[in-house]
Amino acid sequence: MVARVLPRRYGGLVLFLLMFVGVAQFSRLVLLGQAARSVSWDMSLLGVWAIGLVYDCAAGLLWALPLWLALTVLPAGFFSRWWGRAFAHIALMLALYALLFGAVAEWLFWDEFSTRFNFIAVDYLVYTQEVVGNIRESYPMPAILVGLGVLTVVGYVLLVQSGLVGQWLSGPAEPWRRRWRAGLCWLVAAAVAGVALEERYIPSFANNYHRELAKNGLWSLFAAFRNNELAYEQFYRTTPIDQAFATLHQTLGADGAQLPVSASRDTLRAIHNPGPELHPNIIQITVESLSAEFLGCYNPESKLTPNLDALAPQSLMFTQLYATGTRTDRGMEALTLSLPPTAGRSLVKRPFNENLCTLGSVLRTRGYDTAFIYGGYGYFDNMNYFFGHNGYRVVDRAAVAASDITFANAWGACDEDLLRWTLREADAAYAAEKPFHHFVMTTSNHRPYTYPEGRIDLPSKAAGRAGGVKYTDYAIGEFLREAATKPWFKNTIFVIVADHCGSSAGKTELPVEKYRIPLLIYAPGGQIAPGRIDTLMSQIDVPPTLLGLLHWSYASRFFGLDVRRIDPAQGRALIGNYQKLGLLSGESLAVLKPVRQTSAYRYDFSTMKLTPATPDDALTAQAIAQYETASYLYTHRAYAPPEAAEAATLASTP
Repeated sequence: MVARVLPRRYGGLVLFLLMFVGVAQFSRLVLLGQAARSVSWDMSLLGVWAIGLVYDCAAGLLWALPLWLALTVLPAGFFSRWWGRAFAHIALMLALYALLFGAVAEWLFWDEFSTRFNFIAVDYLVYTQEVVGNIRESYPMPAILVGLGVLTVVGYVLLVQSGLVGQWLSGPAEPWRRRWRAGLCWLVAAAVAGVALEERYIPSFANNYHRELAKNGLWSLFAAFRNNELAYEQFYRTTPIDQAFATLHQTLGADGAQLPVSASRDTLRAIHNPGPELHPNIIQITVESLSAEFLGCYNPESKLTPNLDALAPQSLMFTQLYATGTRTDRGMEALTLSLPPTAGRSLVKRPFNENLCTLGSVLRTRGYDTAFIYGGYGYFDNMNYFFGHNGYRVVDRAAVAASDITFANAWGACDEDLLRWTLREADAAYAAEKPFHHFVMTTSNHRPYTYPEGRIDLPSKAAGRAGGVKYTDYAIGEFLREAATKPWFKNTIFVIVADHCGSSAGKTELPVEKYRIPLLIYAPGGQIAPGRIDTLMSQIDVPPTLLGLLHWSYASRFFGLDVRRIDPAQGRALIGNYQKLGLLSGESLAVLKPVRQTSAYRYDFSTMKLTPATPDDALTAQAIAQYETASYLYTHRAYAPPEAAEAATLASTP
């Protein structure tokens, strides 16, 4: 068939499709080798290759549309002239270079995230300054680009020597009236591929790496762009909304909170804590990509965090805290809003994310100055807009003088600089006699893992993630030592937590062990006693637990619970990625996923193994209630801070 179609006008599409599928199949083989220790070497890999071939062909048809348009509009005798043939050769070489460039980009993305292109890649296309800078600082790009050029020339010479290009260009001139049917067939095939074929049709292999390998990288990029936001009611299992809220209210009362109208479509409730309220300053250091396993106090084999390990015995340590997601914006969402991760994008990057109920909004009812302090440019991931429109002052790289930055990479100023800014902001708030809450976001534990030389015993960049972790630990240690000399130190609570883990990929849909993060609450003035809490929890539980430790009575719309006041058996963690939403309770994990599908697993905390299990209908109903109501409150703009009248009514509730 190829020999019959190739000498025709649209034979160029055949050549492009052969190149596209060839590069995609070779790329899949390379990624398989990279994931050799994680894949299951069984017959299911044959299914991976068969499904992958289908998606490679479909993606090739879509990405060939610009070429289809060119071949359609060019004059009939275009390729009979020498300059027309030269144009064809150049176009094919550029196409091959682009395909090889995409394959290398995907390889680098897989090396970082162990997945095909996804929402992260879409965001990277938006925030080009940070991403391009990161790539330039992390990889030898001139050598890579030159190498790709050499590989392109070699590959194209081999293609020409095969005679395929010559067959295409030597074909007879075809006027429009003779080629329109073939062109229409190509267009229809591409349209069918784009509309009828979706990634959800790829089966859920027992090993999730197999599902990622079965995808086509460029197809996944297109799918991620198209599915950036998911309407919960359209893609996930639902229950009648009043029933969902009724189920949720049972959970929200587990820590003693009082809901004045149990049948309402709301999470508004009163929290009453005994004892006099404490009003210390609060500095929350949210550390980029800090998995619990990096800390020696969580994993004795790790030696990367001597400062945090020394701090742990003086702190209240939470041993079973899980991140709600795999991106910084997800961690911010949970730690500020105490809200489950909604499907698709986080609320940090969505429209209508202003004036929401946050930890800061509660603190401001007691006169706190709230600030977001970030070492990079806060327009990235819409952070400045989110915090700025929720009552926080913003201090980022753009807001400080050039002299305030001693070292920086593509992601921002080093953590020492960031924490030095934090000290200055704390001094200013103390001088103004205002209690303060600083949400501090670090950046150094991020590729390219560069930092000032001479600070730690690991070389900048070359040490990779280990160096990034150890440098951030060093910076925090220096910060606390300097803070100890300040007059506000004894009246300050230091909260050290992660935004998400260092890596999130695993063999299962939601690899639970890739969500465990540390939480240390250090009170040098003795307001919070050191200790250890082993109750299962997620980031949404941090705000109410912190306020409970300070004996606050207040009104909120938080989904999180004060884990000190619940039966440890009632502990649960909400974890998710862009499409899959999980609820972990005890050793059971319920997963909601498109389109209205569910999965059930058993998680062994000692071995960190996740195995398929019989669905727990009650746990699935709880998961639906959490995520469906969170989506409802966002879409109905019903997650605002309690009004003064509402708060007063709740305060009088016995």
